[in-house]
Amino acid sequence: MSEMNRAQMAKVVAITGASSGIGEATARLLAARGCAVVLGARREDRLGALVEEIRAGGGQAVAVATDVTRLAEMERLVACAVEEFGRLDVLVGNAGISKLGPVADGDVTGWAAMIDVNVRGVLHGIAAAMPVFRRQGRGHLVTTVSTSGLKIVPGQAVYAGTKNAVRTVLEALRQESTDGVLRTTSVSPGFVRTELADSIDDPAERAQVRERLAAIALDPAAVARAIAFAIEQPDDVEIGDITIRPTVQN
Repeated sequence: MSEMNRAQMAKVVAITGASSGIGEATARLLAARGCAVVLGARREDRLGALVEEIRAGGGQAVAVATDVTRLAEMERLVACAVEEFGRLDVLVGNAGISKLGPVADGDVTGWAAMIDVNVRGVLHGIAAAMPVFRRQGRGHLVTTVSTSGLKIVPGQAVYAGTKNAVRTVLEALRQESTDGVLRTTSVSPGFVRTELADSIDDPAERAQVRERLAAIALDPAAVARAIAFAIEQPDDVEIGDITIRPTVQN
């Protein structure tokens, strides 16, 4: 990495869903590239181990137990970044869950859970981070959406709906924020080796998704590199949308 890019990467980045998968890989990569990372997730033991690993490698990291469905906890994550490192440059909204199944099954509980985490959780991040970004005069929201919202398939209707809701919110927020303060990036991963399938309640659906993941899924580090690419751009450059998937995914 060039010295210019390294300087651009020396940012303070908060990451939700940081205890596994894409969030964990992003934390490792950004810390290795000079960012101070503030890690949020519900599994404190995993967060603690990741912080120790990053620090042992010479990086800067802190962890905050965070449930994105609670605004106060997202505000605490953002406040931790400011208190520990003086600012927050980027919020990576990565926490998400998947409850797949036909709409006709009427899984109201699963729908509510996805709306709470996938949509409300992102909105809480926006609400927590925007006052800081406005005060600083700059900030960057990077949010993990999904190729499920680009190619609609049976069984993923409500999940895709939550991801497309977030995509719509970010685009509207971008258009509302053309004063140079805010950048927004939607990252749409395809099949990636994560623990997302663990949140699928239906055993048959869960098994099918796990089989597909084992066959073709990308390493989460591939998505982390895409996120790093968006973050490392100069402040006057915005990477609005990134789609990243296995070359064999249809």
